Amino acid sequence: MFQRFFPNEYYDSTYHIDFQAFYDKGYRAVLFDVDNTLVEHDAPANARAKALIQKLKDMGYGVCFVSNNDEERVKSFNEQVGATYVYKAGKPSARGYVQAMQKLGTDRTNTLFVGDQIFTDIWGANNAQLYSILVQPIAKHEEIQIVLKRIPEKWVLHSYLKKHTLQTGK
Repeated sequence: MFQRFFPNEYYDSTYHIDFQAFYDKGYRAVLFDVDNTLVEHDAPANARAKALIQKLKDMGYGVCFVSNNDEERVKSFNEQVGATYVYKAGKPSARGYVQAMQKLGTDRTNTLFVGDQIFTDIWGANNAQLYSILVQPIAKHEEIQIVLKRIPEKWVLHSYLKKHTLQTGK
């Protein structure tokens, strides 16, 4: 019933994903949501986010941020890490993901997506036929519209976790 919302994998943190293993499997681009995936909502890029993006670029990945935020937010974050971005992406539509792949010169067979929300990030990545990775949100405090979306997300996660496990960095 909820399969279209299921990620391919679910991690407790973006920072626990073994991106080298995905690179070894042939993936060459990582698309990220920003807020609550890499940093807290509206926060600037911190040392951890900067180090991860640099590590990915050093591995050979193309990196693009796919966000429903306005350009000011996404551009200011991107300027701190030197990747590329798509703003007002229209998630869960596939449009923003396709734009990101065009910018990076990749396609759905070699592109990963990482995000913290099921009904925008993961559903959109699935609509674009990407390998989707859900991560737990960094911060518990969120805007009311996101808090309200988290309620039905719990049903989807419950159904997902009956068949899969949460992956941790431990």
